[in-house]
Amino acid sequence: MKNYELMFIINPTLEDAKKEAEIEKVKAIIEADGEVEKVDAWGMRKLAYPIEKKNEGYYVVVEFKASTELPKELDRKLRISDDVMRHIIICKEAK
Repeated sequence: MKNYELMFIINPTLEDAKKEAEIEKVKAIIEADGEVEKVDAWGMRKLAYPIEKKNEGYYVVVEFKASTELPKELDRKLRISDDVMRHIIICKEAK
């Protein structure tokens, strides 16, 4: 299992309950084949450039351990989600 970090930006117009539901959905996807180590919700932040005519987003960072197949599936599911504006998954393995 490798260490990964996921950062994603949730649509800021969603209600707080829906934002929490989106975070729980991401955690459930990870826990199906890996383990979540830490979830850090940064909250509302200004974007560097407008995305979908929005200037702010709700940032969340998740650190997790998983096999090499999970990030591909997680990336696919986050791409088709209407509530996630942007995301990035990085491998944190030491060189």
